[in-house]
Amino acid sequence: MEVLYVYCAGLDVHKKTVVACRLSVNAAGQKVKVIETFGTTTSELLRLSDWLTAGHCTHVAMESTGEFWKPVWNILEGSFELWLVNAHHVKRVPGRKTDVQDAEWLAELLQHGLITASFIPPVEQRDRRDLTRQRTQLVRERAGVVNRLQKVLEGANLKLSAVLSNVAGLSGRAILDALVQEHLDPTNLGDLVHGRVRDKLPALEQALTGRVRPHHRFLLRHHLAQIDFLDEQIAAYSAEIERLTQPCEDLVALLDTIPGVARTTAELILAEVGADLSRFPSAAHLASWAGLSPGNNESAGKRLSGKTRKGSQWLRTGLTQAAHAAARQKDTYLAALYHRLTARRGKKRATLAVAHAMLVIAYHVIQRKEPYRELGGNYFDERRRTGVVNRLTRRLAKLGYTVTLLAPPSEAAATA
Repeated sequence: MEVLYVYCAGLDVHKKTVVACRLSVNAAGQKVKVIETFGTTTSELLRLSDWLTAGHCTHVAMESTGEFWKPVWNILEGSFELWLVNAHHVKRVPGRKTDVQDAEWLAELLQHGLITASFIPPVEQRDRRDLTRQRTQLVRERAGVVNRLQKVLEGANLKLSAVLSNVAGLSGRAILDALVQEHLDPTNLGDLVHGRVRDKLPALEQALTGRVRPHHRFLLRHHLAQIDFLDEQIAAYSAEIERLTQPCEDLVALLDTIPGVARTTAELILAEVGADLSRFPSAAHLASWAGLSPGNNESAGKRLSGKTRKGSQWLRTGLTQAAHAAARQKDTYLAALYHRLTARRGKKRATLAVAHAMLVIAYHVIQRKEPYRELGGNYFDERRRTGVVNRLTRRLAKLGYTVTLLAPPSEAAATA
């Protein structure tokens, strides 16, 4: 096979050690292989960098093993062309595996250009990624605490969640604080509830008549304190993300024009994808990288499973949540796409299709630096206007109606 990189290396990275294989080709056209083991402390990784430099290495490949590749990447970045590869894609034949063989295999694949590097963004984008991902984790933890709080309420015969959609909201929090302080009077909630919750006062009075013991108040007090702490942490992370996203503030505003995309989702998209999309040749390539494209599995002319491939779980999850919000909006293209697919493919597939469409839209918004232009909820009907009219006419005729079609005023004026 053709040798693409004359001086290269493969690294088998572990928690405590890094096995390195350095490959080169001498003047006679023969391969020269040198193997050495290094530690993972900073001094050892600097020694690894000097060892690779002494061998005139230009390209270095390593597997994406958990978080252990990051210290190596931090030291070698800028000195070599680094390739982070998917361990599943470079797996060897079972039964022939050692650390040395793994390093040799990576080096050989790299030398002949038989591997594909993963997308590793610049350090500034990686910092934003860390923050947005940690904020997502904090939001999940907060939701878990709220769920545990609802379990405590159920154990105390309090059916607050049956009346309020959000027990940790403004009215729900005021009621819970009064309950913990033993100042709650179910018959007098006027000062605690706000807005449309006032219409539910009779139902709230019945829901808050329970069997509350000191044990329940203890649990509720600490759950509420944990929620307050998580709210403070989420606010701090959001402020730091907003500060780091200031250079891309114009793109955040443009992405915010997409239905279902809030500021947090726009910040997530920019953190995961970046403002420079030159890494992705097309919107389809980006959707495939994110794991939002149908699988490609065909054999003997038959289309097999269309299961989506694995991709960026953070971007996929965030866009799926945004797709749920977009599907509930009225008179929008994304909502029409969701309802069009739900009847044939089901809600889950329809939601994933909307998430795919949102990522494609985001790609073009970032590339062109233009706001989203709404196509309207009747976009699909307008594309097949004649077919829709004929189908609905036939349905009415089957019900026994006589249908007379009159052209809209705009079409009638154009015809005249």
